[in-house]
Amino acid sequence: MRTIRHITTRECKRIIRLPAHYLVLLVVPSLLFFLYAYIYDEQQADHLPVAMWDEDRSAVSRQFSFLLQQVKTLRFTKQVGSIDELQDLLQKGEVLGAIHFPKNMERDIKSRHPVHVVVYTNAAAVVPAKLIYKEAAQVIITAGSGVILQKFIKTGMDKGKAMALVQPIALVPYTLYNPTYNYQKYLVPGLITVALQMIMIMVGVLLLNYEATTNTREELWRLAKGSASAVIAGKTIAHLLIAWINFILVAFVIFPVFNLGITAAAGKFFVIYTLLCLACLGIGQMISALFSDTMLATDVALFYTSPAFVFSGFTFPRWAMPWYDQYYANIMPYTHFLDGFFKVYYMDLPLSYARSEIGYLLLFIAITFSVAILVYQQQLNKLQRAVT
Repeated sequence: MRTIRHITTRECKRIIRLPAHYLVLLVVPSLLFFLYAYIYDEQQADHLPVAMWDEDRSAVSRQFSFLLQQVKTLRFTKQVGSIDELQDLLQKGEVLGAIHFPKNMERDIKSRHPVHVVVYTNAAAVVPAKLIYKEAAQVIITAGSGVILQKFIKTGMDKGKAMALVQPIALVPYTLYNPTYNYQKYLVPGLITVALQMIMIMVGVLLLNYEATTNTREELWRLAKGSASAVIAGKTIAHLLIAWINFILVAFVIFPVFNLGITAAAGKFFVIYTLLCLACLGIGQMISALFSDTMLATDVALFYTSPAFVFSGFTFPRWAMPWYDQYYANIMPYTHFLDGFFKVYYMDLPLSYARSEIGYLLLFIAITFSVAILVYQQQLNKLQRAVT
């Protein structure tokens, strides 16, 4: 324990002294986390530029247009008179969508003939396209039902019966955990935590082979008395302490300031966060032990960690991916951390609900640290024979 304590103290001093450590561990995370939070400070995409194409020019189409203009998400900036004009605006990026009211729309509605109102969207921008369609469809369907309802009431039909004919089934949506579709609340925690994984693995890669780069491996060997487990334990503890500083920044500064998640669940978040950090440090040190060349080890780590956000299922469900992509996702600790994080932090469920994710993270820790210790012990034994 004394040896581990000495190595931990030495590693803390190296973190403060070496730019490769303190910039990546302390300076970059602070700037990066606040940058991510401020990018989505608007929380929702509002005032999306949309064109109006009204061929009916009736009282009904004007009423529909008025209702659409009251929607905060949509901002009507152009009037068009043909599909070619609309396509030109979409290609130039001046609008992201359009609403088309066909000729004779009012007459067809009142005569109960089918009417096809078209919502054009630029699906190259997936999120704005879905928002435009969602808001426009809701207004048009509601307004269309209102026109039919007024027609029935004018014939003397009871309002309740008329409503039952217009809308025989009432759909009541109830959205859990992010009811306002707040993109800051949805994206920022994922971006921050995936950045943490990358930072911890990249730093872990430097922990062992960077000693050779700085010509301090023999000093470390003497301090550790030739024990690879003491070296890895001491270095892990030092970097875990720094990781906890970043946890305080995230859980008690960034998340509360930007109203992300549930502060009362910070204790459960701390448990799963610590397991993620240990798993990342284990992976980084295993790579560092396997590849003595620092540049090669860094390239391997980048190749391994770069697709974590995509493969984790954060933006696209893993079950819909090909089997080999699902396999790759499962060999990254972030995938299992993310599943557990949403359960214990956003849903505020007990840690028992994340026991499978915790089990996977513990498996990462056990395997990677075991391999790192075995391989690095062989290197220290070679160093000992060379010295003696």
